[in-house]
Amino acid sequence: MILICDDDVAIRSSLTLVLKRAGYETTNVSSPQEAINFVRTTIPDLIIMDMNYTKGTSGEEGLTLLRQVKVFVPDVPVILITAWGSINLAVKGIQAGAFDFVTKPWNNLALLNTIQTALQLKEENRNEIKSGEKDEIKVFRSDKIIGKSPLLQNVFNTISRIAKTNASVLITGESGTGKELIAEAIHENSNRNKNPFVKVNLGGISQSLFESEMFGHKKGAFTDAHYDRVGRFELANKGSIFLDEIGELDAACQVKLLRVLQDKTFESLGDSKQKQVDVRVISATNRNLAEMVSKGLFREDLFYRINLITIRVPALRERIEDIPLLVDHFTKKQQEINGMDNIEISSDAIEYLKRLPYPGNIRELKNLVDRVILVSGKSLITDKDFKEQYTEIPSSSTMSDSIYPLDELEKNMILKAIELYGNNHSKVAIALGLTRQALYRRMEKYGINSGQ
Repeated sequence: MILICDDDVAIRSSLTLVLKRAGYETTNVSSPQEAINFVRTTIPDLIIMDMNYTKGTSGEEGLTLLRQVKVFVPDVPVILITAWGSINLAVKGIQAGAFDFVTKPWNNLALLNTIQTALQLKEENRNEIKSGEKDEIKVFRSDKIIGKSPLLQNVFNTISRIAKTNASVLITGESGTGKELIAEAIHENSNRNKNPFVKVNLGGISQSLFESEMFGHKKGAFTDAHYDRVGRFELANKGSIFLDEIGELDAACQVKLLRVLQDKTFESLGDSKQKQVDVRVISATNRNLAEMVSKGLFREDLFYRINLITIRVPALRERIEDIPLLVDHFTKKQQEINGMDNIEISSDAIEYLKRLPYPGNIRELKNLVDRVILVSGKSLITDKDFKEQYTEIPSSSTMSDSIYPLDELEKNMILKAIELYGNNHSKVAIALGLTRQALYRRMEKYGINSGQ
């Protein structure tokens, strides 16, 4: 049963109608005191709560009511209803324990998706307590993620619990840790796995192309628009969209992205017709978004919209016990691709590989293993072969005590890599754990000449 709390009878009636048509049982109250009296004696499955009542439009009444309700029913998800003018207060509500917020006038599809996700996660948490984590891990499946370390098992466990919900997921971790594979695993283990999984590298999309790329365009919408184009969100309808490097989005693009995440609607360039879309959003970043929010570089409302669930992917140096498994996997792949005879990696080589810092993580390890196999041409590869091919690039973590700000550190890292590899931008990108498009964006950002 869903409790609706709003002082506007029209809002209560509209929400009741929408929810009953969707098969939910509802009850409603018109004031904070009625809501408190209700949760004293009855535990609803979910609460939809307005933020403003009799004392104006500050939203403080809603925040106070949220805190009071959480005392009586701490495990019941609360969805706040707010106007755009009080989004900042809604974000405070999320910080105070609300599950999510919807804006007035709300989109019925978006609201029902949010409710479904909240109830699914509540049920998953309840099942986890009953059955224990070991049973939950068994439902996870992926043949692309290699490793058995405890930290990686924790990631698998989280995926198994949240995959079948529609919850937005933010995947964090250093470059090269396999965030894209985690996103694929979430999609493959979800109820959307028969539908598209669309990948978007936001670090490689300029501001001028953002709308066309994400939302599509009509023929003639701008110069060189010689045909209609379907955007990434429309391509991902009924499936999942993976927004990689979301921390690279500038302020203008963040606003445009927020709208489609908020309302599940968008307009193609050159088309006034509004389109609805049903997608699960999975984002990834190697940046500290919370810190970016505090510095005003990333919208707080967008931050809370994309990270209902956060999954941190461990760095390779945190799971060195997985290195032998990864090396074996990469070796067999090379044998298969190039039709090679059996290749053996010596135990000394494995021990050497375990001692490396890996600022580029798994991507760096794969590149090193592939290079040594191809260059050496040996059937038995030793630590000496790896030492001959390994070039160390200092990681940003080794310079964390530097007086330079983060951007200066990143610029210096790029310059150091260019110094080592010259104009081979593929090697530079791999060494830094970046895609080539992301490397070019950063070079442009820091004014680094591509011919250096």
